[in-house]
Amino acid sequence: MNYTYMVQCADGSLYTGWTNSLEKRLKAHNEGKDGAKYTKAKRPVHLAYYEGFATREEAMRRECEIKKLTRKQKDALRNF
Repeated sequence: MNYTYMVQCADGSLYTGWTNSLEKRLKAHNEGKDGAKYTKAKRPVHLAYYEGFATREEAMRRECEIKKLTRKQKDALRNF
């Protein structure tokens, strides 16, 4: 399974990415090991939203779509 996910950073900002293991990726973001450069200074992060996909390509495509959304649209997606 592959996932597109959004995390909310300690400063309230959102980061979107994709992974094949949500648990490992969240741990990486929060520990700074192989986490995104963006989230490194904004820890801790909390999982705010995710979607599951059968393929990596689908998850990556959805990540691109979500990154193009406005903050208001991302908040609506999270609160759905």
